[in-house]
Amino acid sequence: MTSCHVAEDPIKKVAIFGGTHGNELTGVFLVKHWLENSTEIQRTGLEVKPFITNPRAVKKCTRYIDCDLNRVFDPENLGKKKSEDLPYEVRRAQEINHLFGPKDSEDSYDIIFDLHNTTSNMGCTLILEDSRNDFLIQMFHYIKTSLAPLPCYVYLIEHPSLKYATTRSIAKYPVGIEVGPQPQGVLRADILDQMRKMIQHALDFIHNFNEGKEFPPCAIEVYKIMEKVDYPRNESGEISAIIHPKLQDQDWKPLHPEDPVFLTLDGKTISLGGDQTVYPVFVNEAAYYEKKEAFAKTTKLTLNANSIRSSLH
Repeated sequence: MTSCHVAEDPIKKVAIFGGTHGNELTGVFLVKHWLENSTEIQRTGLEVKPFITNPRAVKKCTRYIDCDLNRVFDPENLGKKKSEDLPYEVRRAQEINHLFGPKDSEDSYDIIFDLHNTTSNMGCTLILEDSRNDFLIQMFHYIKTSLAPLPCYVYLIEHPSLKYATTRSIAKYPVGIEVGPQPQGVLRADILDQMRKMIQHALDFIHNFNEGKEFPPCAIEVYKIMEKVDYPRNESGEISAIIHPKLQDQDWKPLHPEDPVFLTLDGKTISLGGDQTVYPVFVNEAAYYEKKEAFAKTTKLTLNANSIRSSLH
């Protein structure tokens, strides 16, 4: 059986976003550093632009001002008539779309790396939005291999009804980078070093691709979103049970139907239920309390990519 070979256009324009959420400080810190000294992110023949996406939220060290910037890059919000009455993040989304898009156009940036932190124990995580994208599967394979033996997980957020409308989605190739655990408003040197390495390896991959290197067929393990699980709640809608100690910090680990997931204050254990083993992610994420998400269930699968090479070579 012969594998298909895919010729991709060379990559010309790359952006690195920090501060999409103003209290996730690793991306903020790195992008501010690269704005002052961009030597380590420059690659021959490639435009790499570091950018603070939500400066007001960064200044206040809060996730957002009016609404979540990472959820408003949909046609409805991007198409709204400009007005001071619009939420700040919607106005900012329109500005970002103008600078780095327009979304779904030939003029949009080739790649946007959006840097995030999580309070969950997720380690190095790459977020993929399209399971059929040979270029990104190849890039993620390169990053995972380069980071080894440090684990790097791939979270696939492709879903028929869960729509994210992310900040990075205006690029032809959107890449989410999520590293944790790190509290909001805090900088950890180990987390910063891991995120920095992920960007370095990603840029090296792009450079090698542009230089004509052919990447043979590859496969990666990914965790695909199934559904989000809310906390148990009382009649008033308030949380009535917390993440069970046996689930806490167990992101990416197999979770069986009989395993405990929640614990009430009177000591009652609530198990996962259902009839299949899942893999939890974003367990007890601080930012997701308002989104009514205690964790997300994923299923593990393998994605294959064809051989790729720049069409210029």
